[in-house]
Amino acid sequence: QVQLAESGGGLVQAGGSLRLSCAASGRLFSSNNMGWFRQAPGKGQECVGAISRDGSTTYYADSVKGRFSISRDNAKTTVYLQMNSLKPEDTAVYYCAADVNARVLVTITPSEYQYWGQGTQVTVSS
Repeated sequence: QVQLAESGGGLVQAGGSLRLSCAASGRLFSSNNMGWFRQAPGKGQECVGAISRDGSTTYYADSVKGRFSISRDNAKTTVYLQMNSLKPEDTAVYYCAADVNARVLVTITPSEYQYWGQGTQVTVSS
């Protein structure tokens, strides 16, 4: 009932920037908390950032605080992940996810997100 499509990944040199976009369709976007997750080779899923329905509350992993910024445009039904000062360890497949439950707080637990995009590869070279 919710379709998510990530875009904006690619190859970038360390210190550079990328902006990932996640376009949502099929359900009222403003009702959903949204999250960005990543999975590096040989590692599990990590919640990079999450944002509440109205954008008033955000979460960032310690590893990306000060470098990444999550935002949303409900009119465009799109959530963004601005990634600055990229490091090689940021290399991963990045996934957008939607939590349609009426949670009071944003969640960073993958199992609590019901809908996922296909992922977009981000590769940061040294």
